[in-house]
Amino acid sequence: MTIHLSLAVAGLAALAAPGVLPAADGDWSPVADSMLTRWGKAVEPESVWSEYPRPTMVRPQWQNLNGLWQYAVTPADAGPPEEWDGEILVPFALEAPLSGVGRRLGSDEALWYRTTLPAAEGDAKPAGDRTLLHFEAVDYACEVWVNGQSVGTHVGGNLPFSFDVTQALAASEEPATLTVKVRDATDDAGAYQLRGKQVNEPRGIWYTPVSGIWQTVWTERVPAAAISAVDYDTKIDGSVVATVAVDGPVGAEATTRVTVLDGGREVASATSSPSGSAGEVALSIPEPKLWSHASPHLYDVTVELLDGDRVVDKVASYVGVREVGTERDENGDVRLTLNGEPLFHWGPLDQGWWPDGLLTPPSDEAMRYDVDWLKSAGFNMIRKHIKVEPRRYYAHCDRVGMLVWQDQPSGGKDERTGEWPRWHRLADKYLGDPERTVDYASLKIDADWPDAAHEQYMRELKGMVDHLDVHPSIVCWVPFNERWGQHRTVEVGKWLEEYDPSRAVNVASGGNFAPVGDIADEHAYPHPFFDVDEPRYDDFAKVVGEFGGHGWPVKGHLWNESTRNWGYGGLPKTKEEYVGRYEESIRRLADLKAKGIAAGVYTQTTDVEGEINGLLTYDRAEAKVPAERLKQIAADAGLIESTSK
Repeated sequence: MTIHLSLAVAGLAALAAPGVLPAADGDWSPVADSMLTRWGKAVEPESVWSEYPRPTMVRPQWQNLNGLWQYAVTPADAGPPEEWDGEILVPFALEAPLSGVGRRLGSDEALWYRTTLPAAEGDAKPAGDRTLLHFEAVDYACEVWVNGQSVGTHVGGNLPFSFDVTQALAASEEPATLTVKVRDATDDAGAYQLRGKQVNEPRGIWYTPVSGIWQTVWTERVPAAAISAVDYDTKIDGSVVATVAVDGPVGAEATTRVTVLDGGREVASATSSPSGSAGEVALSIPEPKLWSHASPHLYDVTVELLDGDRVVDKVASYVGVREVGTERDENGDVRLTLNGEPLFHWGPLDQGWWPDGLLTPPSDEAMRYDVDWLKSAGFNMIRKHIKVEPRRYYAHCDRVGMLVWQDQPSGGKDERTGEWPRWHRLADKYLGDPERTVDYASLKIDADWPDAAHEQYMRELKGMVDHLDVHPSIVCWVPFNERWGQHRTVEVGKWLEEYDPSRAVNVASGGNFAPVGDIADEHAYPHPFFDVDEPRYDDFAKVVGEFGGHGWPVKGHLWNESTRNWGYGGLPKTKEEYVGRYEESIRRLADLKAKGIAAGVYTQTTDVEGEINGLLTYDRAEAKVPAERLKQIAADAGLIESTSK
């Protein structure tokens, strides 16, 4: 169930040896004959992913550890390597061309990393201060040592985690040695890993696996008692409840002060009572400027931990004031709302894959490009498909006003192993079988996951919500896609509704319908379809969570010209036919909108490997239809207003 991490005791001394790392020899290059984006071509080891990784909670005392590290691949149960295979560019995964390696990792192997932790920059470290070592994402299970001392383990390939390495750093002179061991079973039967689109044998809609470090690694200096998380619950009347988590010992007089600013001017401030909860602060912003897709206003926030009058810790943050909900229209159909107003959610299915970085965008600029291009094409929403992006992605969506439906990465092997249930869809009439009607009560909608696998799933689901719920752009959680690893659906949906009532829940996008959450979601290819007359869905917002997937090959921009390059419905013979198919899908979606459909998700933003159904080529070099025309097509069909930004 969980990959067991072990080390040979005889090899522990090698992990602590100081001064053993050679300087980078400067001969790094991407894997030969790989497709590179223009940003991938510009990657330099000295400056790779150098941006601050946590925009919602900023401290000045931090250091970026990205760059060239040593790596080695060994048998799974081997001790630390005595010789290293070469250098790898962190934060790109072992398999990614930009790592410089481009090698697969077997489930019977271990991936090792080694680098040094530099001395802290800036002023002398105050007494009692601590050093935290942060990994933004490592796929899938890992153990970490500093100076030969194990500082912790982590299981789960999609979320950030950190270790307090203060004592380990004090164990010997700096520079300290940092060692990481990683195991990854990807889609092995019985592993139940939440791995999204990764498979050991890529094909069709399933992509190259990702192993090891794939997001930024960094350190920061914090006081003994430090702010560890910030979240906001907002109402459109301007009321804000800030929840502030603190790690470390606090005194009886500890309070939390939250100050909200607009353009540098203070508009609200409040302090928790020493006799109450130091972690919850209620404020009221007068005449609030609301966050929306059309006007994404963000307030700056300063959060301080106080001991009496003394500021113990301080972080910079921001908040967007908005409310998400549902309402019935004049025809009785349930619509999605933003700030009390109905809004048709129109967006692409966005895989977030890159030919050169795989799950890791080649740069922050590249990652922002996708969002900005989609915004210019008239989309107001992105369905982030079974992937958790770097935090800066969501911060950019916050800034530009792009709504996000956030999927939980899926897990389990497949239906054959029993780790997925049979796919019943909405268990009613649909485009592929318009006469099909099934007694829903007789269907088994869930796979039977062992308790340990379900508990890990829930840890990662809760972790994703806790990690991302600070972002106003996220308006919907999607715990299951189709029936991939779908299990205990009602239990999961009810838990999520209660844990985060501030967002919509789409419990199984295109999967086996269960009467929980806010949304009934159909997938239909190539053209959209929904049985709008079925009364089972009357209490839910009805959406087409995937459709389209029209393919078009752009010569010179195919990931692999010798593989099966495909799109839904077969490939058109001409570019005009391709555009015509797209326009027909949009026309049908507009008809469904008039009949009560609340959202549509077009497949997809970019080509990915052999899938050539993107609006952009995989390398982002060519738009198959100009963004301005896509926006006009949507406006002409009535999906968006012609003045929509």
